[in-house]
Amino acid sequence: MKSDIEIAQSVPLQGIDKIAALLRVPEDQLEYYGRYKAKLPLSLIDREKMAAARLILVSAISPTPAGEGKTTMSIGLSQGLNRIGKKSAVVLREPSLGPVFGIKGGAAGGGYSQVLPMEEINLHFTGDFHAIEKAHNLLAALIDNNLQNKASTLGLDPRTVVWKRVMDMNDRALRHIVIGLGGTSSGIPRETGFDITAASEIMAILCLSDDLVDLKRRLGNIFIGFTFDKQPVYARDLNAQGAMAALLKEAVKPNLVQTIEGTPAILHGGPFANIAQGTNSIIATRMGLSLSDYVVTEAGFGFDLGAEKFLDIKCRTAGLSPNAVVLVATIRALKYHGGADLKNLTTPDTDALRRGMVNLEKHLENAALFGLPTIVAINKFTADSEEEIALVRERCRELGAGCEIADVWAKGGEGAEALARTVAAAADSNNTPFTPLYDWQWDVRRKIETIATRYYGAKAVEYAPKAKADLRKISSLGLDHLPVCIAKTQKSFSDNPNLIGRPTGFTVTVREIEIAAGAGFLIPITGEIMRMPGLPSVPAAEKIDIDADGNISGLF
Repeated sequence: MKSDIEIAQSVPLQGIDKIAALLRVPEDQLEYYGRYKAKLPLSLIDREKMAAARLILVSAISPTPAGEGKTTMSIGLSQGLNRIGKKSAVVLREPSLGPVFGIKGGAAGGGYSQVLPMEEINLHFTGDFHAIEKAHNLLAALIDNNLQNKASTLGLDPRTVVWKRVMDMNDRALRHIVIGLGGTSSGIPRETGFDITAASEIMAILCLSDDLVDLKRRLGNIFIGFTFDKQPVYARDLNAQGAMAALLKEAVKPNLVQTIEGTPAILHGGPFANIAQGTNSIIATRMGLSLSDYVVTEAGFGFDLGAEKFLDIKCRTAGLSPNAVVLVATIRALKYHGGADLKNLTTPDTDALRRGMVNLEKHLENAALFGLPTIVAINKFTADSEEEIALVRERCRELGAGCEIADVWAKGGEGAEALARTVAAAADSNNTPFTPLYDWQWDVRRKIETIATRYYGAKAVEYAPKAKADLRKISSLGLDHLPVCIAKTQKSFSDNPNLIGRPTGFTVTVREIEIAAGAGFLIPITGEIMRMPGLPSVPAAEKIDIDADGNISGLF
């Protein structure tokens, strides 16, 4: 059996101008990054065409450590829609190098449902992440320069600075550091640290901006800290937003690539869903809706994380509403949530499967809270038994949810044709906007507690002393009206990764609440979640190699 990268390298690529032609984008509108990648100008966004298109959101049940294949399913579904005569494009996030070299691998799909060129997409791609990293770290440098330069200081109290630095790599050693050592000419010594680039507020801002002008405005709104006399300081007070936006001039444009079957794919932005909003950019989604009739997009991790943020933050910011939801489930994940050991997930186990079905049930209940038609897509693996598949089908029928088998890894679009017909019918018949989970004008505690109790199933929410202080700070800054983007483990509905299945009676603990005033949301940090991941004991990087001819191996 071929690996993902072997499959990707065996497919002859079409010139990106031919892919653009499928979307009726003239060649002179493309900004080429080689023969197989191009950026799309924002002028192609057409609000009238958007109104007639169908938006399909792909999410998933709570995943195993390897993930359940949302990206693979999104690509396969879009290919399947084209195979049944629909004009479809898939709109996705860009991969972060952290997972590529860590445990999850790349984010270009898998098998015969991949976006290409796979190696380039998973590595440097068109440089968007690098531009975000540079814009972020420019602001960090300007902050420390202002602390050092007494002639032009803002009176910023270094003890209150919340702006860290970022890099696109899992590196736990950089979570907490001290800078400014080496004497008076080397800066003001202070504690700080690094986040991963996917967790940068600038990543969130890029993905929530309407255009370059809105991007620059949001960059100026980034909260930095307080002066010694307790006045708030924002990036605009350092006149930083112009230079930062200049670094993002090209990154603000979405990227056009292709799937294995030649379906157009638009990739843009890459915030994680456990520490950020977990969805591609508003610009990319609008671009897809302007250029195709059916847009398939995905939200990171489970429906409790990416989908909630997609709906309550991204869609409400952009005025979007999906017409249908696809909830990806795997037999292996359901058995895992039923208590089966990770090492035994390929062994038939109907008892564990029945116990684990509660995880699927809770996600379906959550989708119903938004009033969205939801179809369960069983991502088929070779080890799945017919009896196990039949059990999931029967439970979905009892719950009133549509259910289709999709063999997209092995068969690509052909393996998603039945799913495509079901999803297209559901999307075509739904023109009702979704129901938000909460009102942005509610106080911050009520918003957090609504998500935790009604959506996660918690008994209560507790706030650590720092979180209580953060609530007071948020109120003093007049930012109570912002939505909340809860940072939480993806492994459980709770903030404890060990509580699998459908836990009840648990308490969610909010340790602190970060302010992302430029992005336009607040980030309650729960449990032990961290914004700079670490590498596993055997990182994927150890298996990646390149030969004398430049051929890469080991990516997955």
